Amino acid sequence: MRGLQARVARASPLYYGWVILGLSGVASYSARPLMSVAVLTVFVVPMSEQFGWTRAEVAGAVSLGGVFAAVISPMVGPVLDRYGSGMVVGISSGIAGLCAVALGAVSQIWMFYLVYVPGRTMFSSPLELGTSVAVSNWFVRRRPFALALNHVSQGSGLSIMPLVAQAIIGVWGWDVAWYTLGIWTVAVGGIPAMLLMARRPEDLGLEPDGGAGSARRGSASGRRPQSATEEINFTLRQAMGTRSFWLMMVFAFAGFIVQAGVSLHQVPHFVDQGVPPSVAVWTASTFAISQVPASVFFSAMAQKTQARFVMTASGLVVATGAITTAYASEIAVGVLGAFFLGFGVGGLHIMARLAGADYFGRLHLGAIRAWGLAAQVGGQALGPTAAGLAVDRYGTYQGAFLAFGVNLAVVSLLMLTATRPGWDAAGGGAGIEGAPEAGEG
Repeated sequence: MRGLQARVARASPLYYGWVILGLSGVASYSARPLMSVAVLTVFVVPMSEQFGWTRAEVAGAVSLGGVFAAVISPMVGPVLDRYGSGMVVGISSGIAGLCAVALGAVSQIWMFYLVYVPGRTMFSSPLELGTSVAVSNWFVRRRPFALALNHVSQGSGLSIMPLVAQAIIGVWGWDVAWYTLGIWTVAVGGIPAMLLMARRPEDLGLEPDGGAGSARRGSASGRRPQSATEEINFTLRQAMGTRSFWLMMVFAFAGFIVQAGVSLHQVPHFVDQGVPPSVAVWTASTFAISQVPASVFFSAMAQKTQARFVMTASGLVVATGAITTAYASEIAVGVLGAFFLGFGVGGLHIMARLAGADYFGRLHLGAIRAWGLAAQVGGQALGPTAAGLAVDRYGTYQGAFLAFGVNLAVVSLLMLTATRPGWDAAGGGAGIEGAPEAGEG
């Protein structure tokens, strides 16, 4: 397919990276939201009431999908580094759509697990890795902006799909909603990505950002790279030898415990307090739509500020949202909490995708990002089940939401020490691809 990609790149009046961004954006808008907790949350009440499932049982499918995603992520990463994102995004989109169609026919909890878990696995690992790594590989100087645009696509899909699902449920039922969303995803699936999504610009004789950027080699520690010549391309082993790598793993785990644990249960949290489902769903939509401006805000902040400060800020905003939601009993306060939660999560997503590439380079980004994603989906696996068990035992989500928020606030402050590794981080640059020549740096 490289021949087709090269011909399209030559014919394109724009830098081909913008085509890659567009392909990633379509997948992020249509396929990724389908198996998100923002969408599942509107199905929790009608499905659990019809079949007598507990909240913990439903949430367990999210957690199990996260476990599988954490297991396969280290396998998916090297595939992306070697072959690129096209096939991974296309196949994952198709699987997610077919799983949604099958969800419309389930009647037993084991059937729900059988079809939801594979779809959730695709959402949590291959689709996330494929779209974000594709964009990061094609941009260096403009990477924050490009990732923000990609996240705007995802946030738009996340904000619209729960409302569409709730509207269909209200008229035709939850089964028709699953059928409709699944067919939509298959119809706009990943065929264009399979055909046109090239791995890196160098594969087509191009340069990142279309050749824009500085000509310096080796950027100062802390400041993000502005061109390919400023990147420090760590291998996975070398990245694991840095303190910042492990701090980022802990941050991802703690942050996405809150993201999944609160967002999945926020609609049931207010329904349990007497808020009608048609009103409570606005917390899910607010959570999703607030990620759109957040992606622009935090990407602009990352362009001018060291990543560790941006990670700390986004984590503290998420913690504020979780604690606000914990004490909210009225929908107005709930929407405010959902806004804080979503705005901060927008920052978490941007930094999860940006920091790995900025800290450790592009050549082994799939393998390195895969381990960060494993920590992320590990948190997404734990959060929903922990909150579900809490409400089943104590009859309220308050304690779980509060614990999630306080824990993240502490971890976020620790991120102030996660500085960007320099040339000396792996034995003076020895073995690092792209290391400076003797006398440089």
